[in-house]
Amino acid sequence: METPQNQAQWERSVLEKIALEGLVEQRRRRRWGIFFKLLGFIYLGVILAYVVDWGRPADKLGDGGHTALVQLNGVIRAKGDASADSVISGLQAAFEDKGTKGVILRINSPGGSPVQSGIINDEIWRLRALHPNIPLYVVVEDICASGGYYVASAANKIFVDKASIVGSIGVLMDGFGFTGTMEKLGVERRLLTAGKYKGFLDPFSPQDAQQKAYAQMMLDDIHQQFIDAVRKGRGKRLKETPETFSGLMWTGAKSIEMGLADGYGTVDSVARDVIKADEVRDYTVKQNLAEKFAKQIGAQVSEGVVNALTRMTLR
Repeated sequence: METPQNQAQWERSVLEKIALEGLVEQRRRRRWGIFFKLLGFIYLGVILAYVVDWGRPADKLGDGGHTALVQLNGVIRAKGDASADSVISGLQAAFEDKGTKGVILRINSPGGSPVQSGIINDEIWRLRALHPNIPLYVVVEDICASGGYYVASAANKIFVDKASIVGSIGVLMDGFGFTGTMEKLGVERRLLTAGKYKGFLDPFSPQDAQQKAYAQMMLDDIHQQFIDAVRKGRGKRLKETPETFSGLMWTGAKSIEMGLADGYGTVDSVARDVIKADEVRDYTVKQNLAEKFAKQIGAQVSEGVVNALTRMTLR
């Protein structure tokens, strides 16, 4: 028969077990809380590693001498890793480092904006004049065409692989015409302008002969700027033929024969055998995550409208 004393002991025992289980659960939650907090800090650290700009070299002055590397990859345009701002920032940092014995600009680009390409070309000439004892060499990987070659032509020498694609010294402007489609759909174009050529190359209007001739004149003008840059950079090494400035592309092996390039080489071989500084340091300016996102949004808004109408590129 259960006595009041036994009942009290039983209740005390139950309460102790409940309290003990509560303490165990509290400790378990605390451990999981610490785990998730630690996981959160690790995640935050990874994000910061991408957000913080680690692209710029720091505290690299006064070493025994090294080869500075700047990379130009992809389409050359105002918004992107291959913009004039990004490439020039890397080049300036490379030339200004007291330990730089030579600079290599590694190019893997099909071309892009003639304006951005021209800006980089001009800056290379300025930096070469400012630092006459530091040579700049271009190393071509898969492709160095059009705007990419516009940039490369300013280098002291150009090195390629025998299978690289080089050239495409020309300019194009492309777009679409929708007048036939509009007629089939029964859509009437109503365009009002103030200024005779304000609707220049409007894709929804029939192509105008005078506008076409004016566009061709602009293309020829930009093409001549490109040709002048190549002649200036290559000088007597260039073996001109009727095809040289036609927009054709050639293999790296053929480009050497034509005087568009100087020889075979990679980043490592040029650093080792030409610059005589085996150590290669990358000065490429890499955009952080926030910059890439903001610029991509801006690029999609601005370029989407322009490219829908017409595009002028060195490619």
